[in-house]
Amino acid sequence: MSTEQLKQSLKKLHESIKSTDQVDAELSDLLSTLNEDIQELLNKERPEEDALSNLGDRTLALSAKFAAQNPHLELGLRELSNILARMGI
Repeated sequence: MSTEQLKQSLKKLHESIKSTDQVDAELSDLLSTLNEDIQELLNKERPEEDALSNLGDRTLALSAKFAAQNPHLELGLRELSNILARMGI
């Protein structure tokens, strides 16, 4: 799995988030932290293990939270989670 696919998935997710006004503060903070961790993964050859621990699990958990409020965002998070899993993260 390439980092290019991960970047494209992130880009689509950010576009989807911008198109909705239904993201509450808690979910916004969780998404921000997740985004920072993924950016660390993309920008460093050897990202810090603590920052990346359970990244795929956290993405799935966010996906579940979005499922009820914003189903279209949930799909993007699930795709992102699948990409991370295929990358071994």
